Amino acid sequence: MLRPISFVFFLFNLLSLITITTSTPPYIADENITVNCGTSVNSKAGDLREWVGDIGSKFAPTEDLNHKSNASRAQIQGSAEYVPYMTARLSYFQFTYVFQVTPGQKFVRLYFYPASYSDFDRSKGFFTVKAGSFTLLRNFSASILADSLKKQTFVKEFCINVEKNQKLNLTFIPFSSNYYAFINGIEIVSMPTDLYYRPQGFKGEVPLYVGQASHQFYINYNMALEMVYRLNVGGGLISSVEDTGTFREWSTDRDYMLTGGFLPRNLSFIPNYSKIQNYTAPDDVYRSAMSMGPNISKNMVSNLTWGLPIDTGFNYLVRLHFCEIEPLIKFDGERVFIIYIDYQVAEERADVISWTDSNDTPYFKDYVVMIQKKGEDNHTLSIDLHPRTDGTLRDAILNGVEVFKLSNTDGNLAGPSMVPPLLDQQQPANKSSTKKTIFIAIGSGVGFLVVLTLVCSMVLWKSKKNKRFGSYHPQPKWRCWPYPYKQKLTRTKASSLPEVRCRYFTLDELKTATNNFNEELIIGVGGFGNVYKGVIEQGNMTVAIKRLQPESQQGAQEFRTEIEMLSQLRHVHLVSLIGYCNYESEMILVYEYMTNGTLRHHLYDTDNDPLTWKQRLQICIGAARGLHYLHTSTKHPIIHRDVKTTNILLDEKWVSKVSDFGLSKMGLDNIAVSTLVKGTLGYLDPDYARRQQLTEKSDVYSFGVVMFEVLCARKVLNQRLQEEQRNLASWAKKCIERGTISQIIDPYLTDKMAPECFKVYVELAESCVRDQGVQRPTMNDVMEKLEFALELQENANITKDVNVMEKLEFALEFKENADMTKDINSEEVSLIHATSTSSAPWYNNVYNGQVLESTSGTELTTINSGLSYPGQS
Repeated sequence: MLRPISFVFFLFNLLSLITITTSTPPYIADENITVNCGTSVNSKAGDLREWVGDIGSKFAPTEDLNHKSNASRAQIQGSAEYVPYMTARLSYFQFTYVFQVTPGQKFVRLYFYPASYSDFDRSKGFFTVKAGSFTLLRNFSASILADSLKKQTFVKEFCINVEKNQKLNLTFIPFSSNYYAFINGIEIVSMPTDLYYRPQGFKGEVPLYVGQASHQFYINYNMALEMVYRLNVGGGLISSVEDTGTFREWSTDRDYMLTGGFLPRNLSFIPNYSKIQNYTAPDDVYRSAMSMGPNISKNMVSNLTWGLPIDTGFNYLVRLHFCEIEPLIKFDGERVFIIYIDYQVAEERADVISWTDSNDTPYFKDYVVMIQKKGEDNHTLSIDLHPRTDGTLRDAILNGVEVFKLSNTDGNLAGPSMVPPLLDQQQPANKSSTKKTIFIAIGSGVGFLVVLTLVCSMVLWKSKKNKRFGSYHPQPKWRCWPYPYKQKLTRTKASSLPEVRCRYFTLDELKTATNNFNEELIIGVGGFGNVYKGVIEQGNMTVAIKRLQPESQQGAQEFRTEIEMLSQLRHVHLVSLIGYCNYESEMILVYEYMTNGTLRHHLYDTDNDPLTWKQRLQICIGAARGLHYLHTSTKHPIIHRDVKTTNILLDEKWVSKVSDFGLSKMGLDNIAVSTLVKGTLGYLDPDYARRQQLTEKSDVYSFGVVMFEVLCARKVLNQRLQEEQRNLASWAKKCIERGTISQIIDPYLTDKMAPECFKVYVELAESCVRDQGVQRPTMNDVMEKLEFALELQENANITKDVNVMEKLEFALEFKENADMTKDINSEEVSLIHATSTSSAPWYNNVYNGQVLESTSGTELTTINSGLSYPGQS
């Protein structure tokens, strides 16, 4: 018998559940597929939705007839729900679910309960999950993730667009034969069109690309998204059946709130969906919020802050939900605040009333932020709201947060690989296959001995036939043109570089060249890995050896691109690739050694002597020539995509050379190439970022940023500066408009540039960084105008030298008359004194209000040890 109070409480909950499940949601999904894996029984979950068993149904997975998967039940413990977690599909071999769905965007949710199933140890569930061309999870352990989350069960949610006549395939691939893949439940729900996607041509507000001078970022249909966070700010959990028809779950934000204050709530509030669709978020998201409270003085020295741990190396969509639910706030200008995402300004003036015209109207703002990989796999994404001084209340407000990871150009969404546990390699996959495994092991052992004997015989035969080639070279996975992997390096008198365009090195050769990768020989560290100074050819040739770290973000695709590009190109202003090693997990590149390191290390934050203006012009001209060669030397232009001062290297004679071709892409003549955006923040072409259309003009924009960096000797992005000064390119353009550009140049260059040269240089740099690619010059134009600027500078130097010499001769003649010594102009005396006491050229000194640099060709001799090669940041 239930007590009266308990019965009433039970009845209330039951009626609430019935109300929720029977009310019509704002959106009705065309497809609502729920598959309970590892069972033949259809069952209802706690939310009263029915899940279809995959055994014997149209949802049964496809697999190899000889490698059938297993269906198993878990011993449910604690608070874990029975459906869909009670059963699982498990296999030591690959299996695939194929779903016939209508075209459009889908939510794909994968349900995991990492328990120990019959014959399947919990720790050995280690696998990859793919959806067509997308990699959703890679080297993934559900048990490791569940333990870190301190949860028994969890769901991974993705957004995928399915094209017409396309099936949705979900493939589960074990890490190796000693590990298995498993899944408890699969849910596929149709999404409203462009709920999160913002493709090119979208008629509405497109996300702003944070850190890229407020340029737009298109989320096209060829991308996949992973839901990372969905938070009901200031409110409680919103279950999937309380969502707007797409069965999203909204978590509370209390675990991620770092600083907060006041919790405005209006549970009877009815949102007015006049600005956004009513299925964007549940009403309850807009019925609660987080604000700072009424203490104005306290608010002005603090923020509303959330910290969200995420993976590095990806773009993220951040959606912020807003609704003014306090009835006293009715006019714009009352609550005005700044939005910072990852410590960068995303919105300079956020005012919910100005966006919605009413205090009962929900709204959302989308932003995309790139989280660079800087040696760490994990990062805490910060969302900060700070009140502006021109707001009446000095307050901020937020109702909800959604964060999605965006797939990269390879279709990858997977975070850092997890480390599988060490296993006994002879341990059978399951009990039923023990005898079979023993026979296989015996057979494999005998076979191995036979193969080993044959290989040894072959190696001995080859060593006798080809002694001049040294030790046996393992076959590379793919060829360098013209594939001289067994040739020794030979040189010509005209060049210190080898005749062979690309040589294959053995790992032993490179270990010898670097004294087994001795840390004392490291000359650079970057995202790709370490760069070592090494010697080859019996110590007669110095090279730079870049070794990929296994966890490197750059990966095999960029490694291959680098080789394919540089093995076909040879130019005095491109860093030459000498060879490579691709053996087992090792990916190593060997380049010509660049004595003076990167251009960046001679501009700022360095102990190196500053470069003269003439040197800077010559370096820019060399880099422009290298890029012009890329754009014009082949049938189709090669677009570098990552032009920056750390990718412009300097040899012993200060000749500049463009490096790092890992992101390079073959273009089409005067035609944009559609591709996902890659590059470096601050240098990235806004037109390319906005439209995802790549042309040679994208390199021109990046080079324009380099020109301003060379002129001003300061970082292209600096969050410590005032807001309008943080982005060098946009700040320089503003200074040009105001006529104050001379105030931000490198102080070392003050009065050392001929006015006519300076004018040409600045006008050229400004034309390169114009917002639209069609407004920018070609790289050939850039190269020619830089050469013209150098000519103007040298002509001005000659003229000034003549004038100063005449003045000096006059002063010396005047000095010979002892009676007139006291009348000599003090400026002339100081000039004579400087000439007689300084070891520097006399025309480097101040005269007649201007300082001119040396034209004698004197070179700096400081050698930079922080050498940077392709892939470094």
